[in-house]
Amino acid sequence: MSKIPVISEHIEITPDGSKPRIAGHRIRVQDIVIWHERMGLSPDEIVYHYPSITLADVYAALAYYHDHQDEIRQEIAKGEAFVKEVQAKTPSILQEKLKNRNDTKNSIPPR
Repeated sequence: MSKIPVISEHIEITPDGSKPRIAGHRIRVQDIVIWHERMGLSPDEIVYHYPSITLADVYAALAYYHDHQDEIRQEIAKGEAFVKEVQAKTPSILQEKLKNRNDTKNSIPPR
C-alpha cells in the first residue's frame, strides 16, 4: 500500500525560508489559523471569503498548524510584536486629527 502525501499537495514551503502557505497562493498557514481561531471563521467561511482556495487547503493548513503549533504561534507573535513596534513609531494621522479637533473644541469658550 502506497502513501499519498496529502499535506504536501496543499501546503508548500519554499527553500528561501518563507513561511508555510497554501500551495500556489500567498495565503500563509498562520493567516488561516488567525481567521479560524481568533476571528472565529469556519473553514467554509474562509473558502467563501477566499474562493481561490479549497476546503481541503484550509483543512490541510489547520492540520499543518496542529503538527507545528509552537512554530506557527511564534510566527504570529513575531508579527504582532512588529505591528505594535511600527504603531508605536508611527502615530496614527486619524488619531492626531481627532485629538487636534477635540483640543480645538475644548479651547473655544462657550457663548
